[in-house]
Amino acid sequence: MENWVAISSPGRADFLNTHQDYKGLPVVPVAINLRMHLYGELRDDKSFTIKSFDLEKLNEMSTDSFEIGINEMKEGKFFGNYFRGVINVLVKKGFADKLRGMNISIKSEIPVGSGLSSSAALEVGFTEMLNHACHLGLGRKDLAEIAFTAENKEAGIPCGRLDQYGVAFGGIIKLECRPPYNVEPLSFKDLTFAIVDSGIRHSTADIHPRRQEDINRGLKALMESSKVPQTLKRKLGRKFNEPAWEEIREEELKDFLSIMDDKARRRIIFTLRMQKLTEFALKVLRREKISSKEVALNLGEDRLTAIKNTPAAERNHRILGEVMNDQHALLRDLYDVSLPKLDEICVAALEAGGYGAKISGAGMGGSIIVLVKNEEAGRRVVEACLDVGARCGWVSKVGEGVRVEKPASRVMS
Repeated sequence: MENWVAISSPGRADFLNTHQDYKGLPVVPVAINLRMHLYGELRDDKSFTIKSFDLEKLNEMSTDSFEIGINEMKEGKFFGNYFRGVINVLVKKGFADKLRGMNISIKSEIPVGSGLSSSAALEVGFTEMLNHACHLGLGRKDLAEIAFTAENKEAGIPCGRLDQYGVAFGGIIKLECRPPYNVEPLSFKDLTFAIVDSGIRHSTADIHPRRQEDINRGLKALMESSKVPQTLKRKLGRKFNEPAWEEIREEELKDFLSIMDDKARRRIIFTLRMQKLTEFALKVLRREKISSKEVALNLGEDRLTAIKNTPAAERNHRILGEVMNDQHALLRDLYDVSLPKLDEICVAALEAGGYGAKISGAGMGGSIIVLVKNEEAGRRVVEACLDVGARCGWVSKVGEGVRVEKPASRVMS
């Protein structure tokens, strides 16, 4: 058995249906070329030591040590909790006797707090490292579920499954966010993105619970109103992840919107409109034929004309870009997770030739994902975004999922 193992896992851009996974709605992540690299040296005992070179450079707490067993989480947003969480999940699943201690070093191309799933890349990468080194026999779905449970249940971060599945599977996928969490690889992968880090750090833990509370409040008002018919109530519920969102159309709610307060109303309308746009975009990503009527219904007559005048080879890219633009507008206007600087970056990206631009991740900072024609166009978009204050950016094709790197001969220095 070799003493070293090297794993890399991709960053994940939040392509379509942002802020929908925790509601049980399908989401469409895309893996990017930026990767997290983990190097592990097997030990003869049950101890782990973890070192992050990137956090060390940021003068943040960059080391952790713990044993195989049920480990306590440290206070705050400590990076070691993700590793502790993975071990806790594996121990609870009965893998304790198979696990071996390791010395692990981490170096990442994925900036922390950028909305590109650096935490999921850590969790999935660490799980795959243990899977490979300790012969646990886990598949990609197992890796994603263990990583999700580590973050959501053990570390207590109220996330959905989008990040972990996007990192584990790679490519572009449609993820069903209700059991059994089916994954559909999407065939239209000839896409190029500019990924732009705004430089504004965010925290999912600060964003998700408040939006979930707003939705719960709106659902409670609808469920307790005598004006709402039982046929509609049967599709609803009292908690954000209970409604059959895919079966509800905005038209059904129009007579009852005044029952809810403004924030609750906007959160629920957001949920329905994002889902409708995503259903439309999925037809493009599956290479299904799209009629002019469908384009007009989803994007408007004015943009239908512009799309018809687009060269045939670019037409689907233009449609996807317009969906991204509309989804960013919903995130900004109905979900309140954008910021003026993020909007400015999106405008600069579009003026530089991007097809579409939107927030990637929870919002209130983090990164912007921009669909572009090719790598040259992506570089122009990145430069334009840097000119308006973005911190950095990259051009990326669609990336692979988590993988074992060979040869794994030495630790990163």
